[in-house]
Formats: sequence, structure tokens, C-alpha cells
Amino acid sequence: MADLRCKIGGVESINPFWLASAPPTDKKYNVVRAFEAGWGGVVWKTLGIDPPVVNMSSRYGAHHDSNRGVLGINNIELITDRPLEVNLQEIREVREEWPDRVIIGSMMAPVEENAWKTLAVKIAESGVQGLELNLGCPHGMCERGMGSAIGQVPEMVENVTRWVKEVVDIPVFTKLTPNITDILVPAEAAYHGNADAVSLINTVNSIVSVDLDAMAPTPTVDGKGSHGGYCGSAVKPIALNMVGEIARNPETRDLEMSAIGGVSNWRDAAEFIALGASGVQVCTAAMLFGFRIVEDMIDGLSNWMDEKGYQSIDDFRGMATPNTVNWNDLNMNYDIKAVINKDECIECGRCHIACEDTSHQAITKVAKPGGGNEYTVIDDECVGCNLCLHVCPVQDCITMKRVDDGQSHLTWPEHPLNPMRLAAE
Repeated sequence: MADLRCKIGGVESINPFWLASAPPTDKKYNVVRAFEAGWGGVVWKTLGIDPPVVNMSSRYGAHHDSNRGVLGINNIELITDRPLEVNLQEIREVREEWPDRVIIGSMMAPVEENAWKTLAVKIAESGVQGLELNLGCPHGMCERGMGSAIGQVPEMVENVTRWVKEVVDIPVFTKLTPNITDILVPAEAAYHGNADAVSLINTVNSIVSVDLDAMAPTPTVDGKGSHGGYCGSAVKPIALNMVGEIARNPETRDLEMSAIGGVSNWRDAAEFIALGASGVQVCTAAMLFGFRIVEDMIDGLSNWMDEKGYQSIDDFRGMATPNTVNWNDLNMNYDIKAVINKDECIECGRCHIACEDTSHQAITKVAKPGGGNEYTVIDDECVGCNLCLHVCPVQDCITMKRVDDGQSHLTWPEHPLNPMRLAAE
């Protein structure tokens, strides 16, 4: 059986699955239930300087699909509203009762050196194995000069990271905000501040929906709404890209990553690890389905690793990074065509409609004598865009076959129609 033990930012964990700093990690009761379910670690909900913040009623909004499935959650909740000493005492108790599990202390403070250092020392003394610097919260706290207000300024990211590193001897994770043009800027700042790892992504600034009766954003608080932090499966593509960018950037490729953003199952976790993450953090999926989802994550990842012959997490960590390149480095001679399996086709016509209305008119529809329609790909018109494959409701009914010779390789900088190449000649 595959060994799921791993090391994240220098912290040893029995498996790569941690709960992210959020309501599920706000108190001892929740954390103990999580550990009983099998989670390898938790990042305790963000701690601040007393007095505690005051949260409000109506905190979550949701983005649903047509079947009421939750694609993402928007929240306007702030950091913990429980007293610091209560949280620290509970951390001490859980550390004693669960010595084989990881507790990372998330923290937030104003841009004041003494405030960060004082709070960091207090949390470190509770026995946590590491600290996570919350520089990403996009609502409420940023309006007070904390959270993403710090994370969007690289000089502040570097300073805060360095301040904390100067006073503690445990690993420091700098949590990055996705609400920025280039994730490499704060990542490099964290690296220069001597971070042991970065956690990413924090939530995406958003308004998730508008109540058309109240005419206010949701969640609605007494007739008003505000922007909040968006999380869940819908943000996974954003997070994957940012993790991949950090992993292949020469300045940050050695920076360990704790990946966050839409991890809902073992496959999501494997994708982040393949792009270079050392482990993952989960929040929304646990809030939607409960802590026991980690059982399926552990079993699924272990079974997949066994099938692939991977004995440890490090065996496949970062394997996808060399294959993550800039657009200009892709092979323009690579050519694929769609193939429709007539035996699997249910004749819904979605491939034809999508191609006819929005793509390249490469799928014909011909009425069959006995009723129904037959759909056929016109190879000369098919550009291999994959749209038909994605809209088809039957898995593997439409596949893509390679039709080029597989030998020649041509990138855009080398292409004879590239204006820059023509100008150079």
C-alpha cells in the first residue's frame, strides 16, 4: 500500500490532507472530530490580537449549478471571534491528545512589527508545529489594513514574513492572496522574507449573486450586501495555475507549497501535488459533506498511487511541472480530430449544436431512415478544439485521435508566419 506520509514546509504529516483555516477549524470540538475522521492536520482558524472581532449574522452565499449542486461558496466571515487565550488553551490540549497530527496556527495582525512578533511568539508557545501568516483575506479585515491589504504589497509580504521568522524557530507558511495580477510577485517576496513555504490560494474577492427581490448582493445583511471571499470547486483552476506558476519560476521553484482551492477529492489533491505542491488544504468540501470525506480522499489517492506504482508522495510530486509551459512553447504541428463512437451515442445532438453554432461546423447531422439522427465528424473542418468532447454527456463517446506524423515540432517563435521572425529575416 502506498505511503501517504509527507513533509510540508518542513512539517511531517501522516497524509497530505489538512483542513484549511476556516470555520471547520475554529475550536477543539471540530478539530478533534476531524482528527478522528483521519485528517493529517489542520490550520487553526486565524487568530488575532484581543479583543476578538465581532462577526455578523448571514455569512454565506452560494453559486449553484442547475441541480442545486454548490459550485462555490462566498463568505463574509472574519477571523475567529473567540478570545485568543481560549484558542491557545484548546490548541495545547489537542496537541497533547493527538501528538501524531499537525496543527498550524494561522495568524493576522496590523502592519506593525511588534504586533506580528508578539502574536507569533504567543501562538508558537502553544505547541503548534508551524505558523501560517494570513495575508490574503479579501473582506472585512483588509478594510482594516490587514489580510489582502498586506498581501497585495510585496514589500509588506517580505517584511511580515521576516519579522515572524526572526522570533520563532518553527516553520512559517506565508498565505498568498489570489487577488493580484501576478502571483509570482508576492511569492518571491515571501521567499526573500525566508518563508519555509507558501499557502495558496486564499479566497477570491467576489459577489456571488444578487437577490433580485431584495436588490442586494448575497449573503444579505439587513437589506445590504458586500463583497466576500469565494472558494470551492469553481476556484480550483485559478489555484492550479498559480501553484504551477510558482513551481516553474526559477526564483520560487524551491519554495514549498501547501495548496488550497477547490480540493474536493483525491484526484484534485493529486493534480496539485503533480504540479509541485507538497500537500493540500481543504475547506469547502468538508463544509458541504462533513469531515469523513477524507476517508475517500485517503483511499482514492492510495489506490491510484498503487496502480501507478508510486510508493510515496514524492514519487510523483512536481512531475507535471516540466510539462507546464508558456503558450509560445507549444507544438503547433500537433493535430487531433474528434471521433464519435456511434455505438455509445445517445443522439442528443449537443455536439452538433455546439460545433454548428459556436465552432467550426465540423459535425454533420443526418436523419436515419428508422428515426433519429446520425452525427459524423468532417475531418477537414475539425480543428481539434475539444468542445464536442466536453459537451457530450456520455463519457468516452467522443474521443480525440492524433493525425499528425508525431515527428515534427514547431513553436510560434519558429513559425514562418510570425511577424517578429519575418522582421528579423
